[in-house]
Amino acid sequence: MKKLMINLSSEQVQNSLIKAAKQLCLSTCFCLFICPIAIAESYSVANAEGLKQQLKSVKAGDTLTLKAGVYSGHFAIHQPITLTGEKGAIIDAGGIGSAITVYVSDVTISKLQIQNWGGDLYELDSGILLQDKADRVRIESSRLSGSGFGIYAENSSHIRVVNNIISGNPELYKLDRGDGVYLKGVDAPVVHDNQISHVRDGVYLETSTNSLVFDNRFHSAQYGIHYMYTKHDEAYGNQVDNVDGGYAIMSSEFVNLHQNQASNTLDFGVLLNISNHCIVSNNRLSLGHNPQGTAELGNEGKGIFIYGARDNEVSYNLFATSDIGIYMAMGGEKNKIYGNQFVNNKTQVKYVGDSLLEWSHQGRGNYWSGHMGWDANHDGIADKPYRPNDNLDKLFWLYPEARFLMNSPVVALLRWVQGQFEFGPATGIVDSFPLLSMDSVDGGRLR
Repeated sequence: MKKLMINLSSEQVQNSLIKAAKQLCLSTCFCLFICPIAIAESYSVANAEGLKQQLKSVKAGDTLTLKAGVYSGHFAIHQPITLTGEKGAIIDAGGIGSAITVYVSDVTISKLQIQNWGGDLYELDSGILLQDKADRVRIESSRLSGSGFGIYAENSSHIRVVNNIISGNPELYKLDRGDGVYLKGVDAPVVHDNQISHVRDGVYLETSTNSLVFDNRFHSAQYGIHYMYTKHDEAYGNQVDNVDGGYAIMSSEFVNLHQNQASNTLDFGVLLNISNHCIVSNNRLSLGHNPQGTAELGNEGKGIFIYGARDNEVSYNLFATSDIGIYMAMGGEKNKIYGNQFVNNKTQVKYVGDSLLEWSHQGRGNYWSGHMGWDANHDGIADKPYRPNDNLDKLFWLYPEARFLMNSPVVALLRWVQGQFEFGPATGIVDSFPLLSMDSVDGGRLR
């Protein structure tokens, strides 16, 4: 009897489950009939009018592919879609306005050639213009060429600019061109593996946060990367050539600039201007030269220019073959500077402040080409401190017309006397632990 009751109970449970499953199935079918699930579609277009019409009718998640050909005009995206193109698909804005304007989030634009947009920077003429709050937009594997901004975004987040070729108008004066990528008030943008040239700034970031810019190539511009009023940014693996300045960090905080390169710069490789808590490390900055540069104007080519910046760390960089290796002015004293290599700069250091600054950290200084010091214990560190500039250097900077005396016997005598006696309070730079070879730079850092 007990066994029979158990079997009956199991059968009742089984019947109940079957009944519930049937009801669920009927309910689901009814729901699908009343509220069908939207399925993403793929469409192709072959002309500008077809593109405009399709952009009005596409739904979220759809993919719109442009066949090879020229699509003249200006196009707007109002749905979170993917806009892509076959090889040879060209969007031409006709020399005015913006080629593509994005009004919504979650848009992907890829594999397009976008060209000939307008050059009115006040109207924000752009190859791709992102309106406010257009978040999570991805622009990739495209070629953009025009006079205004390449890509412009403001007050948005998580923008991705990947593997594009962006070029401006080389016939325009640099400051009349648009920036390659302009990001204002954008949180957590990522810009990488792009080639950007003949623009104003390669990547311009203003009041943005948490940006990541890496593995890009910049040339023929004002600056490679330009930070203004930004926080918590990182840039690495970038290469800059033939620009006014490589990496300009202005009025910003917590920028980590590491493992980048800059060469053939007119003004500076790196600029730290009124910026705090930044790290500049393991960068290679060379060939900073201004043919018209003069000491009177202070516009010689510099490896790094520190102007009114405090509480930063400059370490394990190579400053080579520039007019000036490092130039510090206007309150740039409170920074850590160590482990760097100063190699064959015409002037290794230019500092005209009124303090005596120590450029070493925890017993490690910098390497100075041309400095011949004694090393009795063979630890790679000179036995005596090194002064890369002194009061006589300061005299020549203040009165450059006296430079012809620099290598005279009189100046050599004065340097010897200055080394024996200190006249007035000491000012300038002292490296108490100068490294005697480039191999002395340790810690697996720059070699």
